[in-house]
Amino acid sequence: MIDILLLLLGHALVWGLGVALLLCLPGRKPAPATDAAGGLRAPGEIAWTLGAGWFAGAFVLTLAMRGVDAAGVPFSRLSIAGPLLALSILFAVLALRRARGGRGFPAVGDAAAPSSAALPPGWQRWLWYALLAWLVLRFGLLLAESALRPLYAWDSWMQWATKARVWFALKTMAPFAPFETWLTGNGATYIDAAPHYPATIPLWQVWSALLIDRWDDSLTNFAWWATAVALSCVVYGHLRGTGASPLPALVAAWFVGSLPILDTHVALAGYADLPIAGYLTLAVLAALRWTRERNLRDLVLFALLLIALPTLKNPGKVWALLLLLTLLVALAPRQGLRVAGIAAGLGVLAVLVLAQTRPTILGYQLHLRGTFPGRGLLDAYFVYANWHLLALAVVAVALVGYRSLLRPGIAPITVTLAIGMGFLFFGFTFTNAYAWVEDQSTVNRATLHLAPLLVVWVMLVFGDWSGRMRVAPTVQDAGATGGSRPA
Repeated sequence: MIDILLLLLGHALVWGLGVALLLCLPGRKPAPATDAAGGLRAPGEIAWTLGAGWFAGAFVLTLAMRGVDAAGVPFSRLSIAGPLLALSILFAVLALRRARGGRGFPAVGDAAAPSSAALPPGWQRWLWYALLAWLVLRFGLLLAESALRPLYAWDSWMQWATKARVWFALKTMAPFAPFETWLTGNGATYIDAAPHYPATIPLWQVWSALLIDRWDDSLTNFAWWATAVALSCVVYGHLRGTGASPLPALVAAWFVGSLPILDTHVALAGYADLPIAGYLTLAVLAALRWTRERNLRDLVLFALLLIALPTLKNPGKVWALLLLLTLLVALAPRQGLRVAGIAAGLGVLAVLVLAQTRPTILGYQLHLRGTFPGRGLLDAYFVYANWHLLALAVVAVALVGYRSLLRPGIAPITVTLAIGMGFLFFGFTFTNAYAWVEDQSTVNRATLHLAPLLVVWVMLVFGDWSGRMRVAPTVQDAGATGGSRPA
């Protein structure tokens, strides 16, 4: 019980640090034309800030741990929690000053949940509460599963936690190197199945182990559960902020939180794919918020996430480059779409050229292959129970809402997903990942990076399409009954 309490307190410090960091920066302002609420009173802003706060705080934690290690100070609760607490107090003081200079923070009851008037009437209101209860129960079960189940003996056990286990034991970030270097290093380095992987994910586990003062294959994985909860908050908060009513926004959050493969990465924690999915989704949505509202909070958040992605896993370097294109499409849609088209064409050309020389990029060997792993992809997306009905929803929404795909607020996500899925399909076709698609060992983990963003995209496109469908009959009726123009 003491271990659980220490874990909760330690990660609450990290979460609070991220929230305080965001709140001390200028954020969303009221809309003068409509006298709409701004700041934390804006629809979905509490959920967005809580969700984004975890991702910001979790990355700042690893930056602090890197700084402590670079200063030659051994890892300990005090050496890490001390700087985190100092930063939290500093950011909290700045946030309170900002609140006093403006309208102040609202009471939690006024902003954390929709008011009774904001919720839909009748059965829809009860459905909203039922979905919320479902999410709470689901995350409660996942927390128990994560806390009781040890590391699974796959990549999380061979490539990530190896580093965390060594760093916790030595209280420093000892170097890991390829086998040849380790063999000739006479004990100067350590070795595992992926010595080239970045350090952020293992540092999360080191922090959990330091909190309970021992290595535990189960309790060191708390960060994955927090990431899933924060991701659902982010999805709900963003959709509410774009004008969606509480029920559709919660449906999207429920959809994300109940994806079978995502839940598997919480229960069998230790992989980097769920964190990448969270950071990528939040970064795209933060870019959209900044281009719409131009506040410093979202810009700093986007920059922080952009830096974080390459430190999670090697494919994060590709996603970070894609984020720059996302930002360009959001800022200058016409020019951005042209650049996206050119980038896609150059990417195809580069892959075809590089495939002739069999280079290894990000651990994958490129080679020209004429067979597309269609059966493996069909099974993964449409046959097996990994994604619920997400693939069918994507196809259906793309067909009925094709006119909405390049509308403002949707076009950047459309471009991100189109190029992102194109990148995955090229990887599945032109690299040694082809075999991992056929045996279902990689395709779902790679797709998880884009899955939460796909859910948001489905809801935005469907909402725009349904809105135009409601407006069209009204316009036609007005034209039919308007009569002739008076002379």
